[in-house]
Amino acid sequence: MSHSAHIPSHRKPRRSASKLALRAGVAGGVLGTIAVAGAAGPASADPVTETIEMPTLGSLGTGTGLASAVAASAEASQQEALDQNLRSLENAAVLNASKEATKAKAEADRKAAAERAEKARLKAEQERRAAEEAAERASRSRARTQLATVATTASDDGGSSSSGGSSSDGGSGASTGEERSQAPSGSAAAIVAFARAQVGDSYVTGGTGPNSWDCSGLVQAAYRQAGIDLPRISYEQSSMGTSVSLGNLQPGDILYWGSRSGSYHVAIYVGGGKYVGAQNSSTGVVERSLDWDPPSGAVRIL
Repeated sequence: MSHSAHIPSHRKPRRSASKLALRAGVAGGVLGTIAVAGAAGPASADPVTETIEMPTLGSLGTGTGLASAVAASAEASQQEALDQNLRSLENAAVLNASKEATKAKAEADRKAAAERAEKARLKAEQERRAAEEAAERASRSRARTQLATVATTASDDGGSSSSGGSSSDGGSGASTGEERSQAPSGSAAAIVAFARAQVGDSYVTGGTGPNSWDCSGLVQAAYRQAGIDLPRISYEQSSMGTSVSLGNLQPGDILYWGSRSGSYHVAIYVGGGKYVGAQNSSTGVVERSLDWDPPSGAVRIL
């Protein structure tokens, strides 16, 4: 066993490099302060009152924290800018939505006003048409009544008129007899009265009334007043009854244009060398002379 085993070592413990560096720094700072004071003047000069602050241990370790603080501040500034931008966008969106809502409301109000005006116009138009149709029906009813009265009077007074005419000159008697033979009576009077009451109505292809007709639709409706059902088509109507010459016509006879089995137009002879028919879309239902558009032939059903 060594004799020096129990003798304590006189060597000082080895200090760490960081502590040595720290002490060197502090010593350097003190020496620097003394050197500055010596250079300022002799010993009798005023003592140096300004010292240089040396970095301390705490300030030496704040580099990382400062960088973090700067980064945090930059992030906060960026977030604030984003928040402000978001608020600006939100305000713009609210303002735009308000403008759009105002515009939509104005458009809705305009459309509602236009719809109300259109409804009012349509209602007024319907009322006007209803009044015109009522007046027209009343006029037709009066015309039918007058025609029926005239036909009945002419039929009842036929004998007396004939006897009275015999005392006159022969020409006058013949003329009176001819006019009397043209006056419709019975079923013919009803057919003629109905046809004349429709004069002025419009022409519509396929029309069967009450205010628009085509040629065969008018003839069919007129004969229905006498309780007679006719076919709907013109060539079928002209194929019924018996043929009569245009020089021997009687009120109520059906006139046709074309051939009897292939007629393309029909009308009703109303006496006095005239007929009533639904001609076309330009003229509508008219009463015309046979000379205006001479028919091809005629048939008698009554």
